[in-house]
Amino acid sequence: MTFKELNIAEPVLKALEEKEYLTPTPIQQQAIPSASIGKDLLGIAQTGTGKTAAFAIPIIMQLMNNVSSKSTGSNRPIRALILTPTRELAIQIEESFTDYSKYTDLKHTVVFGGVKQAGQVKQLRQGIDILTATPGRLLDLISQGLITLNGIQHFVLDEADRMLDMGFIHDIRRILPMLPQKKQTMLFSATMPSEIATISKKLLHSPIRVEVTPESSVVDTIKQRVCYVEKEKKIDTLVNLLNEEKEERVLIFSRTKHGADKIAKRLNKQKISCDAIHGNKSQNARQRALNDFKSGKKNVIIATDIAARGIDIQDLGVVVNYDLPDIPETYVHRIGRTGRAGHTGCAFTFCSEDEIPMIRRIQKLTGKKIEKVDIPA
Repeated sequence: MTFKELNIAEPVLKALEEKEYLTPTPIQQQAIPSASIGKDLLGIAQTGTGKTAAFAIPIIMQLMNNVSSKSTGSNRPIRALILTPTRELAIQIEESFTDYSKYTDLKHTVVFGGVKQAGQVKQLRQGIDILTATPGRLLDLISQGLITLNGIQHFVLDEADRMLDMGFIHDIRRILPMLPQKKQTMLFSATMPSEIATISKKLLHSPIRVEVTPESSVVDTIKQRVCYVEKEKKIDTLVNLLNEEKEERVLIFSRTKHGADKIAKRLNKQKISCDAIHGNKSQNARQRALNDFKSGKKNVIIATDIAARGIDIQDLGVVVNYDLPDIPETYVHRIGRTGRAGHTGCAFTFCSEDEIPMIRRIQKLTGKKIEKVDIPA
């Protein structure tokens, strides 16, 4: 199936084709037809499944067909709200709206905490249709009278279980009564704890349920290795590993953006040419790094899980989990980037003492024991 077969509107289809997004993922195939006609949606899916497009494309298509106001500034009501737990994810979602709505007149922006609000307020005052927000900053701006939610027609609660884990559930309970009763609601969650199940029942009306089963199968063409190493010795161990794997293209996963930058800095000092990509890098910087990696100009790239979505090459030889992920399924998703199209691949995982429980959870999920290997530090 292609995006064209999903009856995607021409301006959005043109933008997708420019980005070479031609084949929808399973959750996009399931969600887009129902969401595009305004049905409520309950999506059981984790980051990396393509869920952003599953809600962004239907929102864009519906708002395109209903550009109710040519006015700008505070007279232009916010018509779609996407609530997400982290700054990094908020930026990623905003970038997706930039990509998909390129050939429309829709205005959109993102607000999140940890930075001064002046730039975000300036964008809001110019008038926007679609707002992506983290809960704390959204409530701050509402309390200052800079945002009102009474024009919302489409509401997305993204990564609901992670919102719960991060303690945002009280903020969400404050925000929900501010939204109009009549609207389309889409809720996405990787798991369905009882508190999220309760919220979903109150929030959703006759929802379409779409579900993507978490990956658990590990391709047999991928050799998995784990190296038990103290945190402070990880970087030296990595340098030695990369010197051994000079001929291979290597994707290194860091849990944080700061960590990715730190790894890249240390490797470049060791004359190992590489780039880091994550949500704080500009679109141009990320694209340049990806192009250098895909073309083979640089053989090493460090990425966070969200930023790594743009990396899709057939002959990726080695994946390194410098940090272990927060959930075992993410490990499967990470290492599945190697060993594709009949190629063999190798996945190395650096495991410090506090990460050992996660290794056990990964082995339980995959049903495979990861072979221990010693790499000198």
